[in-house]
Amino acid sequence: MTSAALDRAAAGERRRDQLPAEVTGFVGRKAELARISALLATARLVTVVGPGGVGKTRVAHRAALRAADRYRDGIRLVELSQLRDPALLPNTVAACLGLPEQHGGDQLAAVLDHLRDSNLLLLLDTCEHLVDACAILADAVLGAAPDVTLLATSRQPLDVPGEHTFPVAPLPVPDPDAPVRLEPLADCGDAVELFAQRAAAAVPGFQVTAANRTAVTRLCQRLDGIPLAIELAAVRLRALPLPELSERLENRFNVLTGGRRGTVPRHQTLRTAIEWSHELCTPTEQALWARLSVFAGAFDMATAERVCAGPGVARQDLVQTLIGLIDKSVVLREGPEGTRYRLLDTLREFGAQRLTEAGQETDYRGRHVTHYLGLARQFRDNFLGDQQVNRFRELRREHANLRAALEYALDTPACQETRRDGAELATALYGYWAASGLLQEGRYWLGKVLDRFPQPWPERAGALVVRGYLSGFAGEIRQAVDEVREGITIAEALGAAGIRARGYLYLNIAQTFGGWHAEATAAGAEAERQLAEVGDQAGLLFLDTQMAHLHQLAGRPDLAIARCEQGLDRFGASRERWLHGYLYTVASLAYFQQPGKENRCVDAAIKGLRAKHELGDNLGIAYAFEVLAWVAAGADRFERTAWLTGAADPLWHRTGKRLSGTEIMEEFHQRAVKAASDALGEKRFAALRAQGAAQPLDQVVAAAIGDADELMRGQATAVPRGGASPVGPQAGLTGREQEIAALVASGLSNRDIAAKLVISKRTVDAHVEHIFAKLGISSRVQLTIWLREQLPRARDGASEKLPSHHRRVTSAVGPPTRGRVVVA
Repeated sequence: MTSAALDRAAAGERRRDQLPAEVTGFVGRKAELARISALLATARLVTVVGPGGVGKTRVAHRAALRAADRYRDGIRLVELSQLRDPALLPNTVAACLGLPEQHGGDQLAAVLDHLRDSNLLLLLDTCEHLVDACAILADAVLGAAPDVTLLATSRQPLDVPGEHTFPVAPLPVPDPDAPVRLEPLADCGDAVELFAQRAAAAVPGFQVTAANRTAVTRLCQRLDGIPLAIELAAVRLRALPLPELSERLENRFNVLTGGRRGTVPRHQTLRTAIEWSHELCTPTEQALWARLSVFAGAFDMATAERVCAGPGVARQDLVQTLIGLIDKSVVLREGPEGTRYRLLDTLREFGAQRLTEAGQETDYRGRHVTHYLGLARQFRDNFLGDQQVNRFRELRREHANLRAALEYALDTPACQETRRDGAELATALYGYWAASGLLQEGRYWLGKVLDRFPQPWPERAGALVVRGYLSGFAGEIRQAVDEVREGITIAEALGAAGIRARGYLYLNIAQTFGGWHAEATAAGAEAERQLAEVGDQAGLLFLDTQMAHLHQLAGRPDLAIARCEQGLDRFGASRERWLHGYLYTVASLAYFQQPGKENRCVDAAIKGLRAKHELGDNLGIAYAFEVLAWVAAGADRFERTAWLTGAADPLWHRTGKRLSGTEIMEEFHQRAVKAASDALGEKRFAALRAQGAAQPLDQVVAAAIGDADELMRGQATAVPRGGASPVGPQAGLTGREQEIAALVASGLSNRDIAAKLVISKRTVDAHVEHIFAKLGISSRVQLTIWLREQLPRARDGASEKLPSHHRRVTSAVGPPTRGRVVVA
């Protein structure tokens, strides 16, 4: 019998798995445990990686217990957190295996000899501070003991051939503003459930209720869902009530210091857990960690190089240093391709303290502000260009960093030059605030600028006119007019012609929304003169849209449509979306005011909706929903009216007053709502409105564009943001399907088609479904595009077979070369 066999026999009475019994409940991690279990079935070395306090050890222990029956000799746990000398690693493993000390001999050889005939799971817990020694050990075991599987936990991979790494993320935290769901508790999210369990143990009787659920969720969110931080916070409930605990988490390291007896030292406080990670980093990695703390959200490699490279972190070394922080689970990868990175808030706060201690906060936060000011300037100077959508989406991705830059520049005792940068950043983002529907946030930051610049300086003048612009869209008309006029006065005194010209432009739209048509006309004329003098071509394009809206509200729809055409002509073949969307939407409003122009109204509204949806402009989407709802009410399609107005409601709520507080537009809205409510009954109408408000926006847009009467729950297909949706392979349509397809593309509803062909609407519905299925499409707009693509073939002889209304509508699909609104 070999020595290994003898050792096993001697140890026969020992506990099979050697794992400590769990003394607290285990929460969540079902998916992680299943995937680790699957890995252990096929891989010889699995390393569970993640940041400090994320729960790697608990997850590894649970996974090991699940897999215990696969191993004849059970599980052997090697705890390494207290070991500091890597030379003693073989001795520590030997002790866990029950082997005697090898006096004067090779302890690693003895371990390998023991394991050679073993069939067990060797769990190496907490390898990060001994990563090289653990890697050597793991490589040796893999080569010498074919029936031994290694499961390791570490803040960085071992980088051994054959290693499979499994990252453990923080516990998921639900949206604090989501509807309250308390039964079962798991619906509240794993992080909230963990807090509830630990809090109940610390304070008997504690429960997560409808009253405190939002506070608990926000607390877990601020702790990044890190189990260690959540457990420490729950224990603090013994001394602090929940509201006070949440408030004090602004300085989480001072609050979460209550050590737990019986835990390893590195897990007794949040700070020591993070300091453990910090000590494992090289000086260069520590410096970069501190500098990366200036980013409030995710960042890419190029931005990190621009902001963080400097003394101690050379530009040519930054990529490799960042990789080192990723390997140590300090920096996490994000995005579908892992090309963006971020620090957990807890690690970011620790890094920020280190940055301040090093006396480098002013320098690197200033560089952060400068970088994002550059992005804002680029967006402002090219707002109406072909790259508008891409640049806008870039700013949306960087929203947290924009906030951080504004907060530092305007809220901290920064130098005057930095404050000027903050003022320019807030005003340069005027198009971003408007296009994203973040009117209130934009006004908030511009209000900060006004507080910081009470003198009649250019910064104040610029902030006033832009704030007035946003206030107008939000429906705060009197405030908007007052702000813009004050800005114009300061600009005139300073000789700031560009700011003054924009002031009159923004005064025009505020007065238009307010119903002061004569004043708006005068402001528009002055704006046109001054914008031309300073060469502000973008401002003139804005004015086309605004004057078209003024004509429409003043009861001059023909002039409104002509001004929309003028604006689209100025753009040519541009891929700009924001003003295109408004020009089409204003044209649809003008058509709505003309009897018999319903089809043109819908066509223009859908073009506006597509443009706004592609950009992600919630305010513009809400306007388009309203127009389509009003047309639906006029056609007695009241279900469609109900869910369209319902879908618009939350969009208006986020941005300000519905329809910017414009009385004439509000009358249209109320008329449509009353007609639908009277026809459907208040209960049915309210249910449909609620359905529209609750449905994902992409799905509502798809249904709106697809001319649907019913908003189906779980509707699978949505209109993607990024241009026309691709259509699938062609399929043969029957003669009747071709006829119905042409009528659909002409803008007729299913009900209108049924009346025209003298068949039932149910039959038309079925035909349309078959057409969509055969062509692999999901909306009427996609069908129109598909038919337009068939026109070159039709011109060879089949053109005359198409109905005239089909030939008419296909000429107007997509961004027209000359940008015409009219369909005929």
